[in-house]
Amino acid sequence: MLAKDIDVERYMLNHTTPEDPILTELNRRTHLQVLQPRMVSGHLQGKILEMISFMITPEAILEIGTFTGYSAICLAKGLAPNGILHTFEINDELEEFAADFIAKSNLTDKIIQHIGSALDLAPSLEIKFDLIFIDGDKREYPQYYQMAKQMVKPKGYILADNVLWDGKVVETPTPTDDYSRGIMEFNQMVQDDPQVENVIMPFRDGMTLIRMV
Repeated sequence: MLAKDIDVERYMLNHTTPEDPILTELNRRTHLQVLQPRMVSGHLQGKILEMISFMITPEAILEIGTFTGYSAICLAKGLAPNGILHTFEINDELEEFAADFIAKSNLTDKIIQHIGSALDLAPSLEIKFDLIFIDGDKREYPQYYQMAKQMVKPKGYILADNVLWDGKVVETPTPTDDYSRGIMEFNQMVQDDPQVENVIMPFRDGMTLIRMV
Protein backbone atom coordinates (compact mmCIF):
# COMPACT_ATOMS: atom_id res chain seq x y z
CA MET A 1 0.00 0.00 0.00
CA LEU A 2 1.31 3.44 -0.98
CA ALA A 3 2.00 6.05 1.71
CA LYS A 4 -0.88 8.21 0.40
CA ASP A 5 -3.26 5.25 0.57
CA ILE A 6 -2.20 4.60 4.16
CA ASP A 7 -2.84 8.25 5.01
CA VAL A 8 -6.29 8.13 3.40
CA GLU A 9 -7.18 4.93 5.27
CA ARG A 10 -6.00 6.48 8.54
CA TYR A 11 -8.13 9.56 7.83
CA MET A 12 -11.17 7.34 7.14
CA LEU A 13 -10.67 5.44 10.37
CA ASN A 14 -10.22 8.68 12.33
CA HIS A 15 -13.58 9.85 11.00
CA THR A 16 -15.46 6.61 11.66
CA THR A 17 -17.23 5.64 14.89
CA PRO A 18 -14.59 4.08 17.18
CA GLU A 19 -14.15 0.33 17.18
CA ASP A 20 -15.91 -1.78 19.80
CA PRO A 21 -13.22 -2.63 22.41
CA ILE A 22 -14.10 -6.33 22.16
CA LEU A 23 -13.47 -6.21 18.41
CA THR A 24 -10.19 -4.38 19.02
CA GLU A 25 -9.12 -7.25 21.27
CA LEU A 26 -10.36 -9.80 18.72
CA ASN A 27 -8.34 -8.12 15.98
CA ARG A 28 -5.20 -7.96 18.13
CA ARG A 29 -5.42 -11.60 19.22
CA THR A 30 -6.10 -12.71 15.65
CA HIS A 31 -2.85 -11.07 14.57
CA LEU A 32 -0.97 -12.64 17.48
CA GLN A 33 -2.36 -16.17 17.38
CA VAL A 34 -3.87 -17.03 13.98
CA LEU A 35 -2.33 -17.72 10.59
CA GLN A 36 -3.21 -15.28 7.79
CA PRO A 37 -4.54 -12.61 10.18
CA ARG A 38 -5.16 -10.14 7.33
CA MET A 39 -8.29 -12.20 6.60
CA VAL A 40 -9.98 -10.56 9.59
CA SER A 41 -12.52 -7.93 8.53
CA GLY A 42 -11.14 -5.09 10.65
CA HIS A 43 -12.68 -1.85 11.82
CA LEU A 44 -13.67 -0.11 8.58
CA GLN A 45 -15.19 -3.13 6.86
CA GLY A 46 -16.72 -4.32 10.11
CA LYS A 47 -18.49 -1.01 10.66
CA ILE A 48 -19.83 -1.08 7.08
CA LEU A 49 -21.15 -4.61 7.61
CA GLU A 50 -22.75 -3.49 10.85
CA MET A 51 -24.35 -0.46 9.18
CA ILE A 52 -25.74 -2.53 6.29
CA SER A 53 -27.18 -5.02 8.76
CA PHE A 54 -28.83 -2.24 10.78
CA MET A 55 -30.34 -0.78 7.59
CA ILE A 56 -31.81 -4.15 6.56
CA THR A 57 -32.71 -5.32 10.12
CA PRO A 58 -32.58 -8.95 9.00
CA GLU A 59 -34.31 -11.78 10.77
CA ALA A 60 -31.90 -14.32 9.28
CA ILE A 61 -28.29 -13.93 8.12
CA LEU A 62 -26.07 -16.56 6.52
CA GLU A 63 -22.31 -16.07 6.70
CA ILE A 64 -19.96 -18.27 4.67
CA GLY A 65 -16.54 -18.06 6.35
CA THR A 66 -16.47 -17.30 10.07
CA PHE A 67 -12.68 -17.07 10.46
CA THR A 68 -12.23 -15.58 13.99
CA GLY A 69 -15.73 -14.13 14.26
CA TYR A 70 -15.21 -10.42 13.61
CA SER A 71 -17.67 -10.08 10.73
CA ALA A 72 -20.25 -12.34 12.39
CA ILE A 73 -20.29 -10.10 15.46
CA CYS A 74 -20.63 -6.96 13.33
CA LEU A 75 -23.46 -8.38 11.24
CA ALA A 76 -25.30 -9.80 14.25
CA LYS A 77 -25.50 -6.37 15.88
CA GLY A 78 -28.07 -5.30 13.27
CA LEU A 79 -30.31 -8.34 13.57
CA ALA A 80 -33.99 -7.94 14.30
CA PRO A 81 -34.87 -8.70 17.96
CA ASN A 82 -35.74 -12.30 17.10
CA GLY A 83 -33.00 -12.63 14.47
CA ILE A 84 -30.37 -15.36 14.11
CA LEU A 85 -27.08 -15.49 12.21
CA HIS A 86 -25.79 -18.85 10.98
CA THR A 87 -22.06 -18.84 10.26
CA PHE A 88 -20.02 -21.60 8.60
CA GLU A 89 -16.29 -22.24 8.95
CA ILE A 90 -14.34 -25.13 7.43
CA ASN A 91 -11.42 -24.86 9.90
CA ASP A 92 -12.48 -26.46 13.19
CA GLU A 93 -9.38 -25.08 14.95
CA LEU A 94 -10.96 -21.61 14.86
CA GLU A 95 -14.27 -22.63 16.43
CA GLU A 96 -13.34 -22.02 20.08
CA PHE A 97 -11.50 -18.75 19.30
CA ALA A 98 -14.57 -17.30 17.57
CA ALA A 99 -16.94 -18.68 20.22
CA ASP A 100 -15.01 -16.91 23.00
CA PHE A 101 -15.44 -13.51 21.37
CA ILE A 102 -19.05 -14.15 20.40
CA ALA A 103 -19.69 -14.83 24.10
CA LYS A 104 -17.81 -11.69 25.15
CA SER A 105 -20.06 -9.73 22.78
CA ASN A 106 -23.17 -11.22 24.44
CA LEU A 107 -24.28 -12.64 21.10
CA THR A 108 -24.22 -16.36 21.86
CA ASP A 109 -28.01 -16.51 21.56
CA LYS A 110 -27.86 -14.67 18.19
CA ILE A 111 -25.02 -16.50 16.42
CA ILE A 112 -25.04 -20.22 15.61
CA GLN A 113 -21.65 -21.62 14.59
CA HIS A 114 -21.38 -24.49 12.12
CA ILE A 115 -18.17 -26.36 11.31
CA GLY A 116 -17.93 -27.78 7.82
CA SER A 117 -18.58 -26.84 4.22
CA ALA A 118 -21.40 -24.34 3.78
CA LEU A 119 -22.08 -25.85 0.36
CA ASP A 120 -22.73 -29.22 1.98
CA LEU A 121 -24.48 -28.11 5.17
CA ALA A 122 -26.27 -24.79 4.68
CA PRO A 123 -29.07 -26.03 2.38
CA SER A 124 -30.18 -28.46 5.09
CA LEU A 125 -31.13 -25.50 7.29
CA GLU A 126 -34.11 -24.92 4.99
CA ILE A 127 -34.10 -21.21 5.85
CA LYS A 128 -34.63 -18.22 3.58
CA PHE A 129 -32.19 -15.45 4.50
CA ASP A 130 -32.55 -11.67 4.33
CA LEU A 131 -28.79 -11.24 4.03
CA ILE A 132 -26.00 -13.59 2.95
CA PHE A 133 -22.32 -12.72 3.36
CA ILE A 134 -19.87 -14.68 1.18
CA ASP A 135 -16.30 -14.75 2.52
CA GLY A 136 -15.20 -18.36 2.21
CA ASP A 137 -12.91 -20.27 -0.15
CA LYS A 138 -12.41 -18.00 -3.16
CA ARG A 139 -12.27 -21.00 -5.50
CA GLU A 140 -15.87 -21.77 -4.58
CA TYR A 141 -17.37 -18.29 -5.01
CA PRO A 142 -19.38 -19.27 -8.13
CA GLN A 143 -20.91 -22.21 -6.25
CA TYR A 144 -21.59 -20.03 -3.20
CA TYR A 145 -23.41 -17.57 -5.43
CA GLN A 146 -25.57 -20.24 -7.01
CA MET A 147 -26.46 -21.56 -3.55
CA ALA A 148 -27.05 -18.08 -2.12
CA LYS A 149 -29.55 -17.25 -4.86
CA GLN A 150 -31.58 -20.29 -3.82
CA MET A 151 -31.43 -19.37 -0.13
CA VAL A 152 -31.94 -15.60 -0.14
CA LYS A 153 -35.41 -14.09 0.23
CA PRO A 154 -37.03 -12.15 -2.62
CA LYS A 155 -35.66 -8.57 -2.48
CA GLY A 156 -32.90 -9.88 -0.19
CA TYR A 157 -29.21 -9.00 -0.23
CA ILE A 158 -25.94 -10.82 -0.87
CA LEU A 159 -22.53 -9.43 0.09
CA ALA A 160 -19.25 -10.85 -1.19
CA ASP A 161 -15.79 -9.96 0.12
CA ASN A 162 -12.39 -9.87 -1.65
CA VAL A 163 -13.87 -9.32 -5.11
CA LEU A 164 -10.87 -7.25 -6.28
CA TRP A 165 -8.44 -9.94 -5.07
CA ASP A 166 -5.49 -7.63 -4.45
CA GLY A 167 -5.85 -6.15 -7.94
CA LYS A 168 -5.39 -9.50 -9.68
CA VAL A 169 -8.78 -9.13 -11.37
CA VAL A 170 -7.27 -6.55 -13.74
CA GLU A 171 -3.80 -8.02 -14.16
CA THR A 172 -4.72 -10.62 -16.76
CA PRO A 173 -7.92 -11.55 -18.61
CA THR A 174 -7.01 -15.22 -18.16
CA PRO A 175 -6.26 -15.99 -14.48
CA THR A 176 -3.59 -18.60 -13.86
CA ASP A 177 -4.64 -19.76 -10.39
CA ASP A 178 -7.85 -21.26 -9.09
CA TYR A 179 -8.43 -18.51 -6.49
CA SER A 180 -8.28 -15.67 -9.03
CA ARG A 181 -10.33 -17.74 -11.46
CA GLY A 182 -13.03 -18.27 -8.83
CA ILE A 183 -13.25 -14.58 -8.00
CA MET A 184 -13.31 -13.46 -11.63
CA GLU A 185 -15.90 -16.05 -12.62
CA PHE A 186 -18.05 -14.95 -9.69
CA ASN A 187 -17.75 -11.27 -10.63
CA GLN A 188 -18.81 -12.01 -14.20
CA MET A 189 -21.69 -14.22 -13.07
CA VAL A 190 -23.05 -11.41 -10.93
CA GLN A 191 -22.57 -8.80 -13.65
CA ASP A 192 -24.38 -10.99 -16.21
CA ASP A 193 -27.26 -11.89 -13.88
CA PRO A 194 -30.51 -10.12 -14.88
CA GLN A 195 -32.08 -10.98 -11.52
CA VAL A 196 -29.84 -8.66 -9.49
CA GLU A 197 -28.47 -5.17 -9.16
CA ASN A 198 -24.88 -4.96 -7.96
CA VAL A 199 -22.11 -2.54 -7.06
CA ILE A 200 -18.48 -3.11 -6.07
CA MET A 201 -17.40 -1.00 -3.10
CA PRO A 202 -13.64 -0.36 -3.48
CA PHE A 203 -12.45 -0.42 0.11
CA ARG A 204 -9.89 -2.92 1.42
CA ASP A 205 -9.98 -5.82 -1.07
CA GLY A 206 -13.34 -4.89 -2.59
CA MET A 207 -16.82 -5.92 -1.48
CA THR A 208 -19.81 -6.43 -3.77
CA LEU A 209 -23.31 -5.52 -2.63
CA ILE A 210 -25.98 -7.45 -4.52
CA ARG A 211 -29.73 -6.82 -4.35
CA MET A 212 -32.25 -9.32 -5.65
CA VAL A 213 -34.77 -7.60 -7.95
